[in-house]
Amino acid sequence: MPNTNYILIQLSQAASSILNQMEDVINQMDNDDYKKPVDVFNNSTIGQHFRHTLEFFQCLMDRHETGVVSYDKRNHNKSIETDKALALVFIAKAKEFIISCDMLKPLVLEVNYNIEKGQDICVDSNMGREVAYNIEHAIHHMAIIKIGVQVLCPYVKLPYGFGVASSTLRYNNELKK
Repeated sequence: MPNTNYILIQLSQAASSILNQMEDVINQMDNDDYKKPVDVFNNSTIGQHFRHTLEFFQCLMDRHETGVVSYDKRNHNKSIETDKALALVFIAKAKEFIISCDMLKPLVLEVNYNIEKGQDICVDSNMGREVAYNIEHAIHHMAIIKIGVQVLCPYVKLPYGFGVASSTLRYNNELKK
């Protein structure tokens, strides 16, 4: 089993790589296309998907010091979905945070899966586990973003592996051998 330092470094590098990929795509996009409704998204925008993804990182950044993280109670900053520059500033802050955070810090994840009011439940977690969750959540939304980019912005050159899980990339590479 790999040592703890290796695991923490790998998590930090993976999260930074995901954020770099998002930054690359946003930088290439025309500002109007970033906030333009996309038919295949039921008229939501690429910017809305970036906002949603980045808000999970924001939630972790904002709430980690309290020891309790709830993605359900995140702020919905509509400016990130219409302002590329603001999204890029946030990505830079998230990269700084990921590099410096204590991946071993214990956290409690607060969730509520009841569609009625219901009561929150608390699940023991830690910073590293929540960073891993944010990576997986981001990849999922990047796969959706990729569809919108292909439809609306064929001029954008997507980074290798954008929206594809590392395990899938490894599997595909094995098939090529």
